[in-house]
Amino acid sequence: MNIVITGASSGIGFETVLELALTPANKIVAIARSADKLRRLLEIARGLSPECTVLPVEFDIVHDDYAALLPFLEEHLGHIDVLINNAGSLVNKPFAETGEEDLGLMLESNLISHFRMIKNTFPLLRSGSHVLNIGSMGGYQGSVKFPGLSAYSASKAALHALTECLAYEHAEAGIRFNCLALGSAQTEMLEQAFPGYQSPVMAFEMGKYVADFARTGHKFFNGKVLPVAVTTP
Repeated sequence: MNIVITGASSGIGFETVLELALTPANKIVAIARSADKLRRLLEIARGLSPECTVLPVEFDIVHDDYAALLPFLEEHLGHIDVLINNAGSLVNKPFAETGEEDLGLMLESNLISHFRMIKNTFPLLRSGSHVLNIGSMGGYQGSVKFPGLSAYSASKAALHALTECLAYEHAEAGIRFNCLALGSAQTEMLEQAFPGYQSPVMAFEMGKYVADFARTGHKFFNGKVLPVAVTTP
């Protein structure tokens, strides 16, 4: 499979790449801002699966020019079977201290950047392709919400709605869109949001789940926002 994943340099994205790399037939473009972390990812992936094809790409999905990314994807992949929009960031502030710039940052990082990625890679998607957005229980309707995460949760809720809209619009073309509303996994982002909290789910376990769903979930789901959580958060 030809796979593109953003936010690949740490946390769940990092672990998802490692899981996908265990299948040598997969060709994975791993996108992140940190060249050093991408080099480490490639070293570990090759250590686990010497025949893997992991193509690290240093690229900022918020600020960089997609005109530079698309020729690379066209040359090395030709088409995309799976696009995993995993990148994101988090602001943890009481609402009284949250400014419009914070909300703008969350929307830019957790919604608009994924909109751009889908928009720009759309010519490389085809019938049977799967676009998997990584959402959050923080933005899942009816879930318990937490102080300090209003801007973050709102941006994730918007990503959930975008997923549903795109699935409906492109159903006839055979392109599937789903979103996993992830609960806690032991990552740097979790530690930032809930200092001292220990998740019962490790990052590598969630990474395996995301990888498995990315490969097969579109055979059973389309336009779904699926909660993936054993606890709240």
